[in-house]
Amino acid sequence: MTKRLLDKSALIVGGGQIPGETIGNGRATALTFAREGARLAIADVNLEAAEETVRLVREAGGDGFALQGDVTAEDDCARFARETLKAFGQISILHNNVGIGHGDSGPTWITAAAWRSILDVNLTGMLLMAKHVLPTMREQKSGAIVNVSSMISICSDTTVVASAVDQDDGEGQVAYKVSKAGVNSLTQSLAMSNAVHGIRVNAILPGLMDTPNAIEAAAKAGGISRDELRRIRDRQVPLGGRQGTAWDVANAALFLCSEEARFVTGALLPVDGGQSLRIG
Repeated sequence: MTKRLLDKSALIVGGGQIPGETIGNGRATALTFAREGARLAIADVNLEAAEETVRLVREAGGDGFALQGDVTAEDDCARFARETLKAFGQISILHNNVGIGHGDSGPTWITAAAWRSILDVNLTGMLLMAKHVLPTMREQKSGAIVNVSSMISICSDTTVVASAVDQDDGEGQVAYKVSKAGVNSLTQSLAMSNAVHGIRVNAILPGLMDTPNAIEAAAKAGGISRDELRRIRDRQVPLGGRQGTAWDVANAALFLCSEEARFVTGALLPVDGGQSLRIG
């Protein structure tokens, strides 16, 4: 390893994961950052999941601690930033990895409560985290923020829905798509308003990924095996006919947070095996 994040501190929000056969984006990013020399604060709504990530980080020779809280609660977001600064004396990196899709459907089926919940977690939570990290980064005159968006934010979502479980109404995932499109716009807004402070803000747009969050619930809801779901999803990926993994997202985040990307801000980086190139 080249220790590209040596002497950096990173707050990874959504650094735990649900149980599953594979690794999730947040945990893979934490391990990748740790191996590259970063000290880590791992925040998650599930404290046990965050602590397990910290255990793996320490096992890999890294340094970190766990935080529990909800990104829809501004006090928790402020505490995440405050505790990271207290522990490390700086906040070099904010990695916003939280995202949900529970209760999503098309516009004639989705409930108002599900719509609000998905937008609150996926979009408002990222704004609140940025709000409480930016004052420290501005004082430092440096910092990198990476928001995890989705390929669905820039593409029709019919392919993505077909890749998992058909929706009852066939109308797609309206709240998730809108929330992630909002993440893209928020990323660009933050990039423009903070460039003068030396802060870079970028987003990653994952495509079909073999992660617990993508596979476990969808397989159960669809009444099919994980392997069958993987085969359905694999067939839709142009590059090699296989989904990506959390390590692909983690490596993209590493690049965006490293000095190699010192002149990159406001980017919306697809990590999707070419799937977003398909039109029609």
